[in-house]
Amino acid sequence: MEDIGLAAFSVFFMQSPSFLDFQRTMEETQSINNARTLFSVEDIPSDNHIREMLDPVSPSNLFPVFYHILRGLEQSDYLEIYRSVNDTYLVPLDGVQYFSSQNIHCENCSEKHHTNGEVTYSHSMVTPVIVAPGNKRVIPLPPEFIMPQDGHNKQDCELAAGKRLIAQNGQLLHTLGVTILGDDLYCHQPFCELLLEEKLNFIFVCKPESHTILYQLVEELEGMDAVESCVVRRKKGKRVQFDTYRFVNKVALRAGADALEVNWCEIVTTNEDGKILYKNTFATNHELSKDNVVEIVAAGRARWKIENENNNTLKTKGYHLEHNFGHGKTFLSMVLATLNILAFLFHTVLEMIDETFQELRSKLPSRKTFFDHIRALTCYVCFASWKDMLIFMLSGLEERHCPPPPGVCYVADTS
Repeated sequence: MEDIGLAAFSVFFMQSPSFLDFQRTMEETQSINNARTLFSVEDIPSDNHIREMLDPVSPSNLFPVFYHILRGLEQSDYLEIYRSVNDTYLVPLDGVQYFSSQNIHCENCSEKHHTNGEVTYSHSMVTPVIVAPGNKRVIPLPPEFIMPQDGHNKQDCELAAGKRLIAQNGQLLHTLGVTILGDDLYCHQPFCELLLEEKLNFIFVCKPESHTILYQLVEELEGMDAVESCVVRRKKGKRVQFDTYRFVNKVALRAGADALEVNWCEIVTTNEDGKILYKNTFATNHELSKDNVVEIVAAGRARWKIENENNNTLKTKGYHLEHNFGHGKTFLSMVLATLNILAFLFHTVLEMIDETFQELRSKLPSRKTFFDHIRALTCYVCFASWKDMLIFMLSGLEERHCPPPPGVCYVADTS
């Protein structure tokens, strides 16, 4: 099983569906292969054997790897740059679909029944990450998979999975010190109360159409001059923009005597002509003041990083999240998706802490070009370690700037 798990992981880490095939060939011709030296795979299993053996394995068996890496980053102070509002880490939640088919399905697929009688089968998950305003790099955490019993409505499913994620990981998130971010879907009393019970914080988008009572109260308080405001002038290029913040503490999130009190804020960005360029509103348990409202709004807006720097990266930057690597009958699709996210986490950590990796990426800044080089090299050369491979690649790139030795001709890199 260790060989099977590592072999499956190697495919995602190397971003090469054919990686194992090439290593089997290398083993046959050279009696050595990169699956063994780089990933400690003693005997390379067949693709079908990998899928068969991983299908009954719950993806939760892989979650301790995420936590182990997270603890290492925290103990080594690599997470300090992610500290934000009130010294907490920002963790947005968002649902993403990674599989859809009208033919292939398993017992854990969600189903959508169409009026024409057709059925669409799909898999989705909530993908938490650690983010920070101004930091393009996100740190993935274990996903929570949306299951058929979560409901038929997409939002109901995502919210149910979000509640399960918090209930299962509340103690860990509390120990870290976390502020949960999310869109208006999460800005409702039961979910907010769950977070407070777990001693977690929140900043959620809070739309007027779904929180009529709260906005009635804000309007009443505005008439009493009880809503505070401040304006920040800033330059964007050659133009000037104005951010107007309004905020008030302790307003009811909904109607009723048992309504939870939250703190509300708004940002409206305008240009010099008064044209509105951006507007959003948030509800939070963090107390608001003129000293911190700008920081809290920036934190709330950072929730978009879960889509831009995480979900979109997994879909479009070589991870091919939406590709069907294998579906199975039980957990296979979930396990492979988890391994894919885990590979993204490994790459992220290497970018953060490994100087050789950082230097090589500075010379090969395109993620596609970087992995194109790795895929080509590992087809023909066996490296004793990951470090040896990186040093070999660095040496080759540096030698391109020198005259080639007699009898050697370097091929131009056209990638």
